[in-house]
Amino acid sequence: MIFISDVHDSPGALARLVQLGEEIVILGDLVNLTDYRTGEGAVASVMGQEFATRSSAARALGDYGAMRSLWTQQAGASREELRHRIGAELTDQYRKAAEALKGGRGFVIHGNVDRPAALQEALPDTFRYVHGEVVESNGLRLGFVGGGVQTPLQADGEVSDEEMSEILATIGPVDILCTHVAPAITPLRRDVVTGREERGSDPVRDYLLGHQPRYHLFGDVHQPQASIWRVGRTRCMNAGYFRATGRFLRLEGSIVQVGSVG
Repeated sequence: MIFISDVHDSPGALARLVQLGEEIVILGDLVNLTDYRTGEGAVASVMGQEFATRSSAARALGDYGAMRSLWTQQAGASREELRHRIGAELTDQYRKAAEALKGGRGFVIHGNVDRPAALQEALPDTFRYVHGEVVESNGLRLGFVGGGVQTPLQADGEVSDEEMSEILATIGPVDILCTHVAPAITPLRRDVVTGREERGSDPVRDYLLGHQPRYHLFGDVHQPQASIWRVGRTRCMNAGYFRATGRFLRLEGSIVQVGSVG
């Protein structure tokens, strides 16, 4: 079983992963709003790369007020039309991802930039959307919770702390917890390239302290200060920025190891 995260519109790499013939678990963020390294993505396709780069820079600083101001200035009265056009770009990215995943099998949760309804609609029949579910595999219980920490953006892929706590309580003890979001532990949520501490999840951290699963697998933070960390008995592992690195985690028996696809 292979785990990846932060695919961000990489159908070619997904297709190569499918060719490995293993079960695939995608921990969210299949689409790409804006690649902060290049400015590419759905926003740039609709509103131009310069705007996308400026908006992404404000997001990297956590300056949501500046982001909102940029969007207001650029969109004006056509905001809904632009939102619709960006949504159409994301729908096309989901279509390409679904094509790449054909012939594969596995499980998927959404990330903070995903649109859960569009994601579920696009998935091939051999991939199951498992947000809020427990899956048993080879004698292990895997618990899945999608979404990112709630922000002023109020994006479709965000989950409030209250909802996250409720889902985790429903899931109960598992051997492996799988989320998109990192726990609220500084080395795991600090991005060393942007220099910013991403919003880690307090409920996920509390779950780890209380239940001590064998592993916690997640994504969201693209270049973390630490990719592996221990919380008591739990080994926390960032699955990696798949779009940029092709990194994945492979579960063999009860051991998780790091791999990559070119």
